[in-house]
Amino acid sequence: MGSLDTFWNEFAGWLPRVQLAHFLIVGAALFALGIYAIATRKNAIMVLMGVELVLNAANINFVAFARYSPVPSFDGQVAAVFVIILAAAEAAIGLAIVLNIYHRFQTVNVDEVSSLKE
Repeated sequence: MGSLDTFWNEFAGWLPRVQLAHFLIVGAALFALGIYAIATRKNAIMVLMGVELVLNAANINFVAFARYSPVPSFDGQVAAVFVIILAAAEAAIGLAIVLNIYHRFQTVNVDEVSSLKE
């Protein structure tokens, strides 16, 4: 077991220390991908997936800012839990709307659904 500990200590020494900027870069990339998915997709389910990516980017930022805050608190984690609850409710309601749109118009493409009122 000693050789494994020695290996891990040597390996961990080569790894760069993860900073706040790393989390912000990952969050910004997820946010950009989510906005791209929302703006370019015609399928309503793909648009909902883009919204989920945006919410996950916000969660990463909440937790990262809470972790690197000078005052230790769980504010970021609590905010992330609320966003996860919001995302679950949004997914349930969004999928119900998509199923209603499919039932009425026989398509889930956002461009083909010109109006919800006839």
